[in-house]
Amino acid sequence: MTQRATVLLHPDFRVGAVDRRLFGSFVEHLGRAVYTGIYEPGHDTADEHGFRRDVADLTHELGVSMVRYPGGNFVSNYNWEDGVGPVEQRKPFIDLAWRTIEPNTIGTDEFLQWAEREGIEPMMAVNLGTRGVAAAAALVEYVNGEAGSKWADMRIANGREKPYGVKLWCLGNEMDGPWQIGHKDAHEYGKLAGEAGKAMKLVDPNIELVVCGSSSMYMDTFGEWEQTVLSYTYDIVDHISMHAYYEELDGDRASFLGSATAMDRFIRRVVASADAVGARKRSDKTITISFDEWNVWYLESRFPGEANLPLQKDAPRIIEDIYSGLDAVVVGDLLNTLVNHADRVPVACLAQLVNVIAPIMTEPGGEAWKQPTFFPFAQAARTARGTALDLRVDAPVFTTKRHGDVPTVTAAATWDETDGSLALFLTNRTAEPVDVTISHLGASITLTAGLEVTADHEPAVAGPAHAATVAEKHVRVIDAPAVRIEKDGSTVVTLAPESWTAFEGSAARA
Repeated sequence: MTQRATVLLHPDFRVGAVDRRLFGSFVEHLGRAVYTGIYEPGHDTADEHGFRRDVADLTHELGVSMVRYPGGNFVSNYNWEDGVGPVEQRKPFIDLAWRTIEPNTIGTDEFLQWAEREGIEPMMAVNLGTRGVAAAAALVEYVNGEAGSKWADMRIANGREKPYGVKLWCLGNEMDGPWQIGHKDAHEYGKLAGEAGKAMKLVDPNIELVVCGSSSMYMDTFGEWEQTVLSYTYDIVDHISMHAYYEELDGDRASFLGSATAMDRFIRRVVASADAVGARKRSDKTITISFDEWNVWYLESRFPGEANLPLQKDAPRIIEDIYSGLDAVVVGDLLNTLVNHADRVPVACLAQLVNVIAPIMTEPGGEAWKQPTFFPFAQAARTARGTALDLRVDAPVFTTKRHGDVPTVTAAATWDETDGSLALFLTNRTAEPVDVTISHLGASITLTAGLEVTADHEPAVAGPAHAATVAEKHVRVIDAPAVRIEKDGSTVVTLAPESWTAFEGSAARA
């Protein structure tokens, strides 16, 4: 039996502008994200700098606007000075986070110049685990400083005269996590982040700072961590970070399909915590969110944990999750949630870009290919622009073990007032088709094209052949959406079971 839901849509009901940085990604020195990921000299497609052209081309097709670097857990034991200057003079070292011998071939300059060549905004992180204020300020000076100072002159001596002008900086990574090298409590970290941020902005007042929030909504310190850290940093930082990963556990498909409900609650709770600090400070400033790690990651069911990794070298295959059509539907639904919070989430990073829980996979010396999760992200990055609309969704709910009651249908939409273009994203979390009535009284809408991603029931298999089969069976381009116009002018579309559907079209005030 076909279920029913209603979405109320009007271009005058708005959440906020969609920042292009919402469609960021992440490259960490972890597994094969860098080596044989974005970088592989000797590969048939490698450019003169050793970076894979096939990966760069897929990155552009994915629509990635920004890339966070160099970590992640990696950054908390990283001396950035060791990764600049002549490559032949750099020494390999043990990365304690992922128990890997880091060859130190790629560092700050190589990454930033790759990002610049590809037209991708970089997002840099500083080490507040084993290091502190002086090293953080020195890195900003190295990256953004003008000639005439110690660290800027070092950059120039290393062959880069023009400052990179990096805007966005992370004050460490997941410092609330006991797994983090240099883990600190909220007071220790808050004081350090405040002082480091102050020094960094004295070097370059134009930068934006991201302070570490909780690395999970389920941390024992969640909420208290945000309020304590922001009590020290509210006046100096611009964003607070959020990290969240989702997976299907114990065959609980319903809870997995409802994962975006947990993401929505997480965002709302962090917003409430940040605003409470602002209220106590009687501040008119608004702290926004950098959701700089999010994805489907089979963390509990497939990953043995950092401490159980053997010491390895030569870019080991770590956390190379293989994704299914079901995973792609959940990724699409998570994107709906990010768009719906565009007013408070201007920055987000799908973690990661290549090989490590990634939409792009490579084979050393071989081809690069798209995982099923590639398609919803690429569609949203291409079409979600302008203003996120404030939709009202009326849909039945179903009960899940992990998230309680969740709606059967979610929706997000953006509207570009300059050309009237509309992007509408709808998720059906149920095993039955759903008729969705789009009520747009006072506005006219037309749906002209789209993309449908449906869930599968088969286990994911590694390799490009299986990924291509999933795409062929479960990713469908919609050239002419099948719509029904009701007598009252509303538009009805039918969503396939367990699907994420993106429509393109136009909207205007009637």
